[in-house]
Amino acid sequence: MGKTVKRVNNRSLASIALVGALAATLTACGADATTSGKTTDAGKDAATTEAAADLSGNLAGAGATSVEKAMGGWIAKFGETAPDVTVSYAGGGSSAGREQFLAGGILFAGSDSALKPEEVTSAVDRCFGGEAIELPLYISPIAVVYNLPGVDAANINMSASTIAKIFSGQITNWNDAALAAENEGTTLPDLAIIPVNRSDASGTTKNFTDYLAKASDGVWTHEASDDWPISGTQSGNGTSGLIDTVTGAEGAIGYADASRAGDLGTVALKVGDAYVPFSTEAAAKVVDASPRADDATDKRLVVKIDRTTTEAGTYPLVLVSYSIACSTYDDAADAANIKAFLSYIASPEGQELASDAKVAGSAPISDALRTEVQAAIDSITVKS
Repeated sequence: MGKTVKRVNNRSLASIALVGALAATLTACGADATTSGKTTDAGKDAATTEAAADLSGNLAGAGATSVEKAMGGWIAKFGETAPDVTVSYAGGGSSAGREQFLAGGILFAGSDSALKPEEVTSAVDRCFGGEAIELPLYISPIAVVYNLPGVDAANINMSASTIAKIFSGQITNWNDAALAAENEGTTLPDLAIIPVNRSDASGTTKNFTDYLAKASDGVWTHEASDDWPISGTQSGNGTSGLIDTVTGAEGAIGYADASRAGDLGTVALKVGDAYVPFSTEAAAKVVDASPRADDATDKRLVVKIDRTTTEAGTYPLVLVSYSIACSTYDDAADAANIKAFLSYIASPEGQELASDAKVAGSAPISDALRTEVQAAIDSITVKS
């Protein structure tokens, strides 16, 4: 892969078992490692220091832009206990991240959609005869965001069929009767609607179109896809580009990871007979209530989100961003580093860090899911 890394000694492979001690030194409130380490006994402090000192090398990742804020927080805090590991993460979108990972250009990827069957097959060669590991480590609602200054409602209410009609061009004005019927007591302006989609191949787009395809009662006629299926539309590149486009055009509406909604208005989705605004609690609730994908394994923990749920308090427009890695690496340092880094992300401390609204505002994974995730991480080995 064109890089030189210092191989770690046998202690560093054994030290991965101490990742719990590593994670324990990291707190979501931002305390430094030395301070938090004082809450543990001296022996554990020494073991933690040794484990961190044994890790070194470069750990490059890329992919989903939705997870960039969380990834920045994770990288910064992990670096406090493993200062000799240089972790990097470049955005570019889920599709690009998977492509780079499968080509061997990076050691891990972030993706808001699971690997496709052909990508699972390609991963065998990329992973030195092993397989891809897919870990659902970032759970976040996708917000339907809009730019309507002067509308003072906390949220505009919409059913999935109404959203589908807007993005397919069937509803073109904010004062349309269908919108008015769902928003009694709110005066919506006589203003053209400007739908905005992602211009790049995006896992967020795939999750959004999956929701429309499954929950709109047949209004949305396109299949779920990383690529926006309608031509000639307004668009933005990446999450930032979409948010910038919506922000810059009064009457615009788009979709993005909820952590990036900022000051834009957001839609409350119709779930059963109620309208539910996005929240981390509602996002986590729908993930826990959803089954695994038909082809999921103990290493590929892919969730099949129930987009048509009517369970109270759930928010079905949610993305699960997967951290994708190999079950087998050809370098001991790579295996040690990826195990330690992913273990930190999965830890209660790592998940709590990302859930901070100032970082990403994501929904922490459950303890039950964490157990499965850690078992998959622990299975990572070095090619013999």
